Amino acid sequence: MDHPSVIQIDNILVSTSIITGHFVCDYPKCHGCCCVIGESGAPLLDHECKILSEEFPDFSKYLTREGIRSVKEQGPFVIDRDNDKVTPLVNGEECAYSITDKDNNILCGLEIAHREGNCSIRKPVSCWLYPIRETTLSSGLTALNLHQWHICMDAYVKGSKEGIPVFRFVREALIFRFGEDFFRQLEIAEKELFR
Repeated sequence: MDHPSVIQIDNILVSTSIITGHFVCDYPKCHGCCCVIGESGAPLLDHECKILSEEFPDFSKYLTREGIRSVKEQGPFVIDRDNDKVTPLVNGEECAYSITDKDNNILCGLEIAHREGNCSIRKPVSCWLYPIRETTLSSGLTALNLHQWHICMDAYVKGSKEGIPVFRFVREALIFRFGEDFFRQLEIAEKELFR
């Protein structure tokens, strides 16, 4: 059955691969390597940059020495080569806000700080929404696309085995970012696409 490649919900263009594709992080296989692999830090929203600037003294104790140094040297966010605001990196590699536990699993220091009441954001929403990538188009519309990254291939396999659509895997993040009604519209679109 042929599906449209994009649907529009209010001012948001949604790639239907978010609805038809499957994804579940396979953390025992990847160990959170998305926090240390890539050419740039995690994309940040303007209000996240403000929070990272203001609350650094509160959450810095959850970071590594190298992460703290990177933030102090580069700032709580940087502008990458695409002119996007992103998290700073340590030596051009891992996110300055990432930490590694005793089992070599990579975790988000911001998320741990948030759980303990020392950071008002749970983590950058771009990380929380992954593998969905949000972009603002020149028209002012928001586009949500599925990002396919080789390091996450196991997550696509696991998602297919478990039958979990991408949008359902990131349900909490989508509701946080775009609201309950937007998520309900995705559920309606799912029924339409598979009726």
